[in-house]
Amino acid sequence: MYRRLIVNVAEHETRVAIQEDGTIVELFVQRKDGSDIAGNIYKGRVQRVLPGMQAAFVSIGLEQAAFLHVNDVIDERLYSQDDYAQAFGNGDVQQDAIEKDAESDDFFNASDREKHIEELLREGQEILVHVAKSPIGTKGARVTGHVSLPGRYLVLMANSDHIGVSRKIEDEAERNRLKEMIGDLREDHIGYIARTASEGIDSRKVSREMKFLNNLWKNILKRYQAASAPALLHKELDVGLRALRDLLTSEAERLIIDSKSAYDTIKRFIETFMPSLRNSIELYEGSEPIFDAYNLEGDISRALQKKVWLKSGGYIVIEQTEALVAVDVNTGRYVGKHNLEETIVKTNLEAVKEIAYQIRLRDIGGLIIIDFIDMDRKSNQDKIHNAFKESLKKDRSKINILPFSEMGLIQMTRKRVKKSLTSLLCEPCFYCEGAGYQISRRTICFNIYREILRAAQDMTGDRFTLRVNPEIAEYLHGEENRIIILLEQITAKPVVIYPHNEFHMEEFDIFEHQA
Repeated sequence: MYRRLIVNVAEHETRVAIQEDGTIVELFVQRKDGSDIAGNIYKGRVQRVLPGMQAAFVSIGLEQAAFLHVNDVIDERLYSQDDYAQAFGNGDVQQDAIEKDAESDDFFNASDREKHIEELLREGQEILVHVAKSPIGTKGARVTGHVSLPGRYLVLMANSDHIGVSRKIEDEAERNRLKEMIGDLREDHIGYIARTASEGIDSRKVSREMKFLNNLWKNILKRYQAASAPALLHKELDVGLRALRDLLTSEAERLIIDSKSAYDTIKRFIETFMPSLRNSIELYEGSEPIFDAYNLEGDISRALQKKVWLKSGGYIVIEQTEALVAVDVNTGRYVGKHNLEETIVKTNLEAVKEIAYQIRLRDIGGLIIIDFIDMDRKSNQDKIHNAFKESLKKDRSKINILPFSEMGLIQMTRKRVKKSLTSLLCEPCFYCEGAGYQISRRTICFNIYREILRAAQDMTGDRFTLRVNPEIAEYLHGEENRIIILLEQITAKPVVIYPHNEFHMEEFDIFEHQA
């Protein structure tokens, strides 16, 4: 499978698409509005401590306070002799790897001691926090005291002395080699995770990156001591450089970018940190926009639609709500060739691949409920479930999937780190205010009918003037003309209709004219 990264850089946003054999499978968008803050490190100030939720709200200089759970607080009682732990404030160590694909093979726990937020934090206290999740919708950022600094080959885990290896490195001898190498090279009792890109790497490169990450961490601590809360201490790389660091070679073989200035920046970054990749970067100089040249815009547009058609003629419907995402599978125009069960199974199997693809492309997270077409045989349910699990293996996010329920539903969860594609690129419809529906034209006509009858009781003029949206005016002159005829008969007054281009579909005005 050939993978490449397509990077489109504009003044207002940067987009990075991952293509697999010419098909877009993931899209990352970073806009200059500052909403993507995952990976940033702040000196924050505790605003409120909530014992009932065992959590706290922390001001980090944004409009919304960040959320900090008790399990993400560094406990000074466990680290009283540790220099860098003193810089943090408070908390416990429960390792939560920053990698989307959960690179660590196991997690470090310093203590099983029960903790209470009111014993660890107080209002007004200054603490160092790392953003685990950017703000999503009305929810503020999710922060943690467990700082993770990713490099090309390693992730430095500031509050752990654990050495882990990416799960994607399966060779046991290589895993042991990396663990021994890191253990021999490190000078302080700081934890590290060997990333996927470290497979086969020599000790010289690992040592150089280890020193870089250690110096970066020390500089963050110096800034923490000098800064007044709230303050930004460390900003994560922009999406283009992150793609280079995290995805090139491990997820893609080539990066193609359309900005000369960004290309030069990436080349300098490569010369400093990844000289072996200098031939993997290409500057796109075509006259056609890069996302058009690689046929990406159409797939992105389809990923914003609620209904997705399958090749057989069936379709899936994806509905996103505040709490969960519902996916419904339908046979649509597909009628099959032999029997109903075979038709249903074939449609469900086709839907399996499309659903897995759409979940990954749209970056849908949280609870997902999938309603496949009902099947009579348990063996067919198992076939669909196994096929779905297989299709989800390409997804780098942490996923948990349950078997079919008694109601014929599949429930799954997918780790949510940032906004979904729909949340990022769309906003609630100003017509329906996010409901997904608007009042039908016929219903609006009936509402007008009732409103004119109410008005007729007090009006003394010789006719009614009705101002409406042009589509409603056309409907009243056409399919629902009988409503106007009936009103004129009941009120014994003519009704004159005027279309108004600036009116909302549901908006109308009724006036009377004196003789």
